[in-house]
Amino acid sequence: MSSIRQRLHGVIFNHDAPAEKAFDVVLIVAILLSVLVVMLDSVAEISARYGGILHAAEWGFTLLFTVEYLLRLWTSRRPLQYARSFYGVVDLLSVLPTYLSVLFPAGRFLVALRILRVLRIFRILKLAQYVEEASVLTTALRASRYKITVFVSTVLTIVVVVGSLMYLIEGSDSGFTSIPQSIYWAIVTLTTVGYGDIAPQSPLGKAVAAALMVMGYGIIAVPTGIVTLELDRASRQSQGGRSCPACGAGGHERDAAFCRRCGVRL
Repeated sequence: MSSIRQRLHGVIFNHDAPAEKAFDVVLIVAILLSVLVVMLDSVAEISARYGGILHAAEWGFTLLFTVEYLLRLWTSRRPLQYARSFYGVVDLLSVLPTYLSVLFPAGRFLVALRILRVLRIFRILKLAQYVEEASVLTTALRASRYKITVFVSTVLTIVVVVGSLMYLIEGSDSGFTSIPQSIYWAIVTLTTVGYGDIAPQSPLGKAVAAALMVMGYGIIAVPTGIVTLELDRASRQSQGGRSCPACGAGGHERDAAFCRRCGVRL
């Protein structure tokens, strides 16, 4: 890799040196302003009055992010791997809609392409790579994925069983016209949202609903506790050393085999 590419790679992909931090700040401001332009353009009154300015600003941001995307591909050690990564896809989605609107100028296609304009909001996802704690959060979510999967499976089982039960208890006269409709009611009730569009009428149905409501308050706390525990472990690891999976003691060396407090294998 040439010296220019190495220097640009450091500025674009790293976040420590003054030039690297300045690049990050400029890009963050540009991302926020571009998202603001998209939001303002969706307001009919503002778009009618300042449509030309917003359109020019959108093209300016699109060209800026296109140059950034091409520079990332050029300076990346593995361009194809970056292009297929999460942030590479986000970078592409943030500029693609504007160019598609030029390639398909016919009026009947523009109606369908309006939805692509919303994809520009994906630029806001680029901010995650500039937040140092994002890696800690990612590690915590990855570590808790199996527990969350079991939790979601349990919740789905509960809503299917309760929904089917309510379909038998209430029937179509109370709005429970089908099992999917009853499952929808169970999800709304279990999550304590409570739209009120469907409600049980019989005493037995109300009793089941009350039990599901109480269960919902307890269930909401489960994923919070799982992710919080993994966040604590990931935070300790990021601050230095490894954490014990049994007692949670941190500060272990990277090559440590056993916990210094409880002796469990790390």
